[in-house]
Amino acid sequence: MKPYVLVTGATGYVGGRLVPRLLASGYKVRAAARSLKKLQSRPWATDANLDCVYADFFDPYSLDKALEGCDAAYYLVHSMGPEHEDFSKADKEAAQNFLAAAKKNHLKQIIYLGGLGESNPSLSKHLASRAEVGNILRHGTVPVTTLRAAMIIGSGSASFEILRYLVERLPIMITPKWVFTATQPIAIKNVIHYLIGCLECEATKGHTFDIGGPDIVNYRNLMEIYAEEVGLAKRLIIPVPFFTPKLSSYWIHFVTPVGKSIARPLTEGLRNETICRENHIQKLIPQTLISYREAIHLALERYRNHEIETHWTDAGVLPPLETIYPGDPSWSGGTVYLDCRSMVVEGSLKEVWGPIVGIGGEHGWYYGNALWQLRGIMDLFFGGVGLKRGRRDPDKVNTGDALDFWRVVDVVDEKRLFLRAEMRLPGDAYLEFKLKQLNNNHVEVTQTARFAPKGLLGILYWYAVTPLHHFVFNGMLNGIAKAGKIAIVIPPTVTTL
Repeated sequence: MKPYVLVTGATGYVGGRLVPRLLASGYKVRAAARSLKKLQSRPWATDANLDCVYADFFDPYSLDKALEGCDAAYYLVHSMGPEHEDFSKADKEAAQNFLAAAKKNHLKQIIYLGGLGESNPSLSKHLASRAEVGNILRHGTVPVTTLRAAMIIGSGSASFEILRYLVERLPIMITPKWVFTATQPIAIKNVIHYLIGCLECEATKGHTFDIGGPDIVNYRNLMEIYAEEVGLAKRLIIPVPFFTPKLSSYWIHFVTPVGKSIARPLTEGLRNETICRENHIQKLIPQTLISYREAIHLALERYRNHEIETHWTDAGVLPPLETIYPGDPSWSGGTVYLDCRSMVVEGSLKEVWGPIVGIGGEHGWYYGNALWQLRGIMDLFFGGVGLKRGRRDPDKVNTGDALDFWRVVDVVDEKRLFLRAEMRLPGDAYLEFKLKQLNNNHVEVTQTARFAPKGLLGILYWYAVTPLHHFVFNGMLNGIAKAGKIAIVIPPTVTTL
């Protein structure tokens, strides 16, 4: 019988693609993540051979329950992100907790996806942390298969997003000298094939393998090839010795959707050569390796067709809905400001739902887009995510999706869209749209903004922006009706919950 497999980080970029392919190969899979609701919104979540479970690597009890009864497990998590000040310390603790739970549950194999890079004093903090996690896992009693990869090329990966935005937006680039560093990128399709192959090849247990594509290039080559693939003029790339990784991360933060908490460790790693020192895995798990140029072509096709299966913004934890949507402002134990407006339109729930669920991204916010753009620029300067993340699909959203500088906390088709702000704010902000069918041809649309201020600054912020609400929120509701070509019966009116 095939092993019962745990996939950690199942809502992440790699895990979200691995789970459906394991299911298609006949495996019984347990998918684990910190946000169960986000997991359950995935298109493969209803598969009969899949269990979705909550697991937090800093909660040993949840790890123990997630591993119970499993034969093998994929270790696909890392701690890069704004929630951890010292990601390497967090990575170490997570690995130790996982190892203890794996030993307790008599796991037969751990498959770990780490990073390429030779151990030396100049190794970046990110790559050193990846190597340390691998060492911790290998010193346990469970056989570990380690795959070490450089840049993973695929639609939606953080590395590919950085490359895409830099090349498409900057005809002239002043870059650090790492632009000449050698690397061996690999297509996400090849990575998934190796990950599944390690379950089926006994000879991989207890060993470490370098995985890469057929091309060894430098980052300047990557940029030039990308420009050729999208039909852009050749980019002028000017390397300078004083452009530090820290400066690079700030530049990437402003030009691309990737925030500096992720951009900095990634750019620091670019100074290290990341090429395969051995290719033994190609004999154990043979496959056709996709060239860098072909991998770019495939990724771009996914973007054009809006078929981005997973995205780097998918990772992260969602707050439990019950803590932010109880229907009573007193839930916070303090002040919660509300702005609630509703309108009545002609049409069906389906007709009204389309423009609501399509808000943001390339469709914009239906009113005052210049104000939204200005708010996004301000957010970038204060270290926030800005508007550049856009959205994965122009017409559909799932729980957990990034939507400009909002996050989809909950979505119920033709009933409710609930968003949480991820911009820099002196408080917590939420935006909700609810639909109610009044009769056969009338629908009530209710839009509610909630803001829980943090301190005096938060209170001052709310009163400073309140005068704009009449224009922005009323304009947004009118814009929804206009976008859906729906007649307004009762115009936007301030209401109470």
